[in-house]
Amino acid sequence: MGTDPGQYSDDFRLFQTTEHACGYWPDRVARDLVFDPRDPRMQQWYPLALGWGFRRSGDIVYRPHCAQCRACVAVRVPVARFRPDRSQRRCLADNADVDMRVRPAERTEEQLALYRRYLAARHAGGGMDGHGATEFDQFLVGSWSEGRFIELREHADHGGGRLLAVAVTDVVESAVSAVYTFYEPELAARGLGTLAILKQIEWARSTGRTHVYLGYWIAGHGKMDYKRRFRPLEGFDGREWRELDFATR
Repeated sequence: MGTDPGQYSDDFRLFQTTEHACGYWPDRVARDLVFDPRDPRMQQWYPLALGWGFRRSGDIVYRPHCAQCRACVAVRVPVARFRPDRSQRRCLADNADVDMRVRPAERTEEQLALYRRYLAARHAGGGMDGHGATEFDQFLVGSWSEGRFIELREHADHGGGRLLAVAVTDVVESAVSAVYTFYEPELAARGLGTLAILKQIEWARSTGRTHVYLGYWIAGHGKMDYKRRFRPLEGFDGREWRELDFATR
């Protein structure tokens, strides 16, 4: 899984984007490496791409490839060795009334309504707050990926409790990838984002998968640094995965 994708260059095409505004640091520019989105074998390549530090957004599989910056580090949790820390155990206890349901990656009106409330509260004015059903499907479902929507709901004796969060999760043979999570914004104090990752790890373990990919960790970034709390955490250095030593960071 840590093999350099360059040796496969005769088999698929990678494109380098032009410079664009960095989505994480407003004073920086960024570039990405992108798989050819028209390649009909993308579903076949996707497990390897995850192992090379790539990530999916809609039908686009990419990884940062910036000339002067290496802040984005692809990270994953080795499921068998993960143990929740004190804060994560408290999150699980505080949400003991939450049920998990694993559903096919097919949009429902209930999910769309929650997604739109989340974007309006968390990303107002950012360009995503106008998303509707079409954008939901393009961004979260895609045309070729195999995914699941992990729903977190308030417990109800007869099922169908209030929908609190949805963790959009890609599935490959040996791993899962956390694509995106949205949740009820008025209940942010419940730690639903943390709970979603814990439940993805739990589900990966129960289905015999070895890793949960968490996208990119950025040291010191307010919205991305939380991933360091899920330990042990492995980072991709461009050639192989290594356990991150946060004592030196």
